[in-house]
Amino acid sequence: MKIEITSKNYVVSDKLKDIIEKKVGKLDKYFNDDAIAKVNCKTDGNLNKLELTVRSKGLFYRAEVSSDNMYENIDLALPKVERQIVKYGDKFFTRLKKDSLNKDYLFFDETPVFKKADVVKKKTFELEPISVEDAKVFLDTIDNNFYVFLNRETGRVNILYKRLDNNFGLIEAIF
Repeated sequence: MKIEITSKNYVVSDKLKDIIEKKVGKLDKYFNDDAIAKVNCKTDGNLNKLELTVRSKGLFYRAEVSSDNMYENIDLALPKVERQIVKYGDKFFTRLKKDSLNKDYLFFDETPVFKKADVVKKKTFELEPISVEDAKVFLDTIDNNFYVFLNRETGRVNILYKRLDNNFGLIEAIF
């Protein structure tokens, strides 16, 4: 597995780099050599934030954690990623290393229990063309964390969402 470490507003020491490579490298158990793990370390206000993304054969696993200690963040992110691997392992087992989903987990003592989520609500609504600025206002008025709309400028379906940093993110669907 190839491990790429980047940073933004944070200096990654050689010691931290070595620890990241050692601990993230353990995920090699699940992936073939083509896997890429990207670790991004950054400062967000008073917190240190670590984002871990692993890609392999069309699979995508991601964890994002924040604390005042970047070393602790590594230990928080890795179980999240392994939990995703184990949870969806039956569905994607052909894309993982053979026999990697045995009961010898890296960051768990026993098999995690997963509750199956169901679609419990369905909404249908007409999309009217509006601007991104109007969508921001509507998002605030509906007290939700996302808003789906037809972008007047592009004619495409967009999703405006609230980010943890209190800014907005915009997803544009392309058909």
